[in-house]
Amino acid sequence: MEPAWRQPGRGRGRGRGGSSVAPENAVPRAPRDKGVQTPGASADGGPRPGRGRGGTAAGVLEPISDKELSTQARFEEIRRSNQAVAQKLTETQYSSSSDEEGEEEEDGKQGKILASTFTTYTNQSGGDITDLERTRQYLNDAFQSGAITCLICIASVKRNQAIWSCSGCYCIFHMPCIQKWAKDSIFLVSSVTDEDFGKKEHPWPCPKCRFEYKPHQTPNRYYCYCGKVEDPPLDPWLLPHSCGQVCDREFKPSCGHRCLLLCHPGPCPPCPKMVTVTCFCKKARPVPRRCSAKSWSCKQTCGRRLPCGQHPCQSLCHEGDCQPCPRVSTQRCLCGRSVAERLCASPVWQCEQVCGRTLSCGNHTCERVCHRGPCGECPRSGNRACPCGKSKCSLPCTEDVPTCGDTCDKVLECGLHTCSMRCHRGACETCRQEVEKQCRCGKHTKRMPCHKEYLCESKCTKTRDCLRHLCKRKCCPGNCPPCDQSCGRALGCRNHKCPSVCHRGSCYPCPETVDVKCQCGATVLTVPCGRERATKPPRCKEICRNPPTCHHASRERHRCHFGTCPPCQQACQRVLSKCGHVCPAPCHDEVMLKKTVKPQLAGPWEQPPEPVFVQTALPCPPCQVPIPQACLGNHEVSPLPCHAVGPYSCRRPCGRLLACGNHTCARECHSVTLPDRTEDKQKAGKECHQCEEGCSCPRPPGCPHPCPLPCHSGDCPSCTQMIRLKCHCKITSLFVECLKITTADNETKRLLGSCKNQCPKQLQCGHRCKETCHPGSCVGICSQKVKLRCPCKRIKREYPCFKAHEGLVIVECDEACKDLQKKASEMKEAEEKAAIEEEKRRQQAELEAFEKRLKGRRKKTKRNNEVDIKETAWQKYKMYIMVPVCGFLLAVATFYLIQAN
Repeated sequence: MEPAWRQPGRGRGRGRGGSSVAPENAVPRAPRDKGVQTPGASADGGPRPGRGRGGTAAGVLEPISDKELSTQARFEEIRRSNQAVAQKLTETQYSSSSDEEGEEEEDGKQGKILASTFTTYTNQSGGDITDLERTRQYLNDAFQSGAITCLICIASVKRNQAIWSCSGCYCIFHMPCIQKWAKDSIFLVSSVTDEDFGKKEHPWPCPKCRFEYKPHQTPNRYYCYCGKVEDPPLDPWLLPHSCGQVCDREFKPSCGHRCLLLCHPGPCPPCPKMVTVTCFCKKARPVPRRCSAKSWSCKQTCGRRLPCGQHPCQSLCHEGDCQPCPRVSTQRCLCGRSVAERLCASPVWQCEQVCGRTLSCGNHTCERVCHRGPCGECPRSGNRACPCGKSKCSLPCTEDVPTCGDTCDKVLECGLHTCSMRCHRGACETCRQEVEKQCRCGKHTKRMPCHKEYLCESKCTKTRDCLRHLCKRKCCPGNCPPCDQSCGRALGCRNHKCPSVCHRGSCYPCPETVDVKCQCGATVLTVPCGRERATKPPRCKEICRNPPTCHHASRERHRCHFGTCPPCQQACQRVLSKCGHVCPAPCHDEVMLKKTVKPQLAGPWEQPPEPVFVQTALPCPPCQVPIPQACLGNHEVSPLPCHAVGPYSCRRPCGRLLACGNHTCARECHSVTLPDRTEDKQKAGKECHQCEEGCSCPRPPGCPHPCPLPCHSGDCPSCTQMIRLKCHCKITSLFVECLKITTADNETKRLLGSCKNQCPKQLQCGHRCKETCHPGSCVGICSQKVKLRCPCKRIKREYPCFKAHEGLVIVECDEACKDLQKKASEMKEAEEKAAIEEEKRRQQAELEAFEKRLKGRRKKTKRNNEVDIKETAWQKYKMYIMVPVCGFLLAVATFYLIQAN
C-alpha cells in the first residue's frame, strides 16, 4: 500500500449535464478548468485531495467538522450563499452608457500609467518606443482583469495577491502556489530517484518553461518585479505588483548598461544607449549606434585568412568566425598513396586501404588502415602466453605458441562454471551443466542447461508507473516498463482528451486556445481552451447595429453588447391629439408590465403562479406643458399643466370686505358675482359669507367687557355692568359700576375701594392700626401704654408705646437694687469656696486609701519571694537547643513545599 501522497486521485474531469452533491458542511473552492500539472497545489496554496480520473464537478467542496456548526447554522449559511449567487445573476444586466464611461476612464488611467512607466526610457531614446512592443504587451496584460493567470491553480492573479515571476519565461504565479509546486516537485523526484530518501538536493522546474531552480532558490518573500521592495504596497496609479522605481536590472545579454523603465513585468526592452562601435571586420570607421543594435556589417569583403591557411574569406563583413573554405584542392591521404580532389576545409582524410608495409621483424606486414607515422613493432614478438594463459615462452614471430596441455579453466559465458577442456585455441564451448534455475520473476524453478534462460508463462499483475494499467508481461522481474498506452482522459477544458502517454497524476492543461468574441464578432479575446465558459466576453468598441424596435428611426448610440438592447431613452416626440403639443416623455413603446394571474387554487397545497412580465406599449402621459391660468378669486396667475387647465382655487381666503365694513370673507378662493357687475376686487359678492361675528371695536381703557351688540359701525354704548372689587384691607368684597371705576380719579378710586372699617393691619410695634380701611402701609404714632422694668427687674413703670419703642425712656436701678446684687454675689463666692474645699478633702481621702492598699500588697510579695527555687538544666539551656532545632524543621518544611509546588 503506497502512502496517501502517492495514491492516485480521481482525476479532474467534470460531470457534464449533472450537478455534484455536496455535503451539508462543505465549503466551495475555486474551480480548476485549465492550467499545467500541479503537484498537490491549489489556488490558495493548500493541498488538493483529488488527482485522478472521475473527479467531482467544478467547485470542489471540502468538509468542515460538525462540531463547529450546528445543523441550523449550516442551513442558514447555504441559504445565504444561494441568495448571493441569485442576486449576482440578476445584476448581470448593465447599462451600455455606464460601461462606456467606465471603460473610457479606465483606458485613460491605463494610458497615464503606461506613459509614466516609459518616461525614463523615452527620454534616453529621444521618444522612440519601437522596441517596447513586447514589454507593452506584458503591461497591457497586467492591467486587464483575468489576462494574467496562474498556471498552477488556474485562477486570475489579482492586484492584492503576492506573486512570483520566473526569470526564464517571466510567467507570473501566486506565491503559495509556486511554493507548493517547488516543495512537491522536489519531494516526488527524491522519492523516486534517491535510495537514501531526502539526502540529495534535487532542482525544481518552472511549471511553464521548465527552467530549473535549486532548492534554496524557492521563493519565500514577495518582491516587486525588479526585486528592490519587499511587499510592495498597492497603488492604483502604479502598475500592479510594481514599486514605481526605476527597474535598474542588467540587460540580457549583458552590455554593461541597466534598464531605464520603471519597475515592470516581463523582459527588459533592448538597451537604448548610444555607443560608438566599428563593424565586424574592423575595416570601417566607428559610428554611433544603439547599444542593443551595436553589431553591424559594413557590407565589404571580409578578407580574413580561412582555417585552411591558403585562401581569404570572400563573404561580406559578418559576425563570428569565418565559414569553412568552400574551394576544392588536390590532397593526399594520410599514408600518401592516394590523391583526390577534396574540400579545402577538410585536408585530413584516409584512403581506407591497409597499410601493408613490412614491419621491423621482416616477416609480417602492417595490418592497420591508412595512417600517418611509423607502423610500430610486430605484435607477435616478445614473450607470448599459451591460449589458456598459464604458461609463457619466447619464440620467433614466425612460430605459434603451443598448447600447455593443462585444463583451460576459463570462466564460461554463464559466469558460474569454468571450461573443462584442455588448453585450446579459439572460443570455449557453451556451458552444458544442468542446474536448478529460477525464472526471471522468481515464482518457479526448473532444472535445465546452464546456458539457457528460464522464462515462465506467468503474467505480471503489477500496475505500471501510470497506476492505471497492468504490466501483463510474461515472467516480469519487477522492473515493469513504462506504460506505452495513450492517456485518453478528458482534460480540464472538457473539450479534448489528453494526447500524452499514460501517466500518473493530473494531466497537463489543454494546449489549445479558443477565441471569445463579442456579439458582432469585431473584438476577439484569445483564452486557453476551457476558460471560454467562465471568461467574460471582451468589450467591443463598435457601435451596436441592431435595428430599433420602437417608433424611432434609429436607436441611441451604444456599444456592441450581448442580449437585448437597453430600453430606448429618447424622447417620444409624438404630437398629442388633444392639445397639439409634443410628448416629451422617454420612449414608452416597450415597457415591461407585471401581469398577475389569480387562478382558482384547488387547495392550500397548490402554490400560486409566479407573476408574468409582459412587454407592451403605454399611451403617452398627460401633457405637462405649463399654461398660465388665473384662480377663481383672481388672486394669482399660476402655470398649470396643459391637461389640467381650467378654473381652480388657489386655497387662499377670499379677503373681500363684507357689508359690515369690519371683516373680510373667510371662505376659500371662490368665484364672485357682483350685483352691479363691477370689477372691484375688494367688494364682496353674493357668494361671500354674511358677517355673523360680534363687535370687535376696542373698549374704553380699563373696561374688560365686550360690546353687547353684534358687529356694527359707529361707537359702542357705555358699559353698565357691575365690577366686583376687594377693599384696601382685602377682607370685604365691594360691587361698583364699570363706568364709575373706569372714569374716576385717584381720590375717588380710594374712597370707592374703602370698606369704612378699622384697618386690621399691625404697626411696627405690634399693636393694631387705629385708622379706617386705607391703601398702602400703615403710618402713625402708637400712643398705647407699655410697662418698662429696670435691669434687675425690681422697679416697674408705664410709658407711651412710641417712646419705649424708639428708646426715648430708660428705667435704671437705685441703691436698694445695688445692695441686693452685692449680697447675692457674696453668697455665690462663699458657695464656690465651700465646693472647692470639699473636692480637696475627697481627693485626699482617695489618695490615702490607695497608698494603704499599695502598702499591703508589697508585704505579701516579699513574703512569697523568700522561697528559693533552683533552675534545672533544661530551663537553663533550653534556648540554646530549641533555636537550632526550630531552624532545621523550618528548612525541611520549606524544601517539601518547594518540591510539592
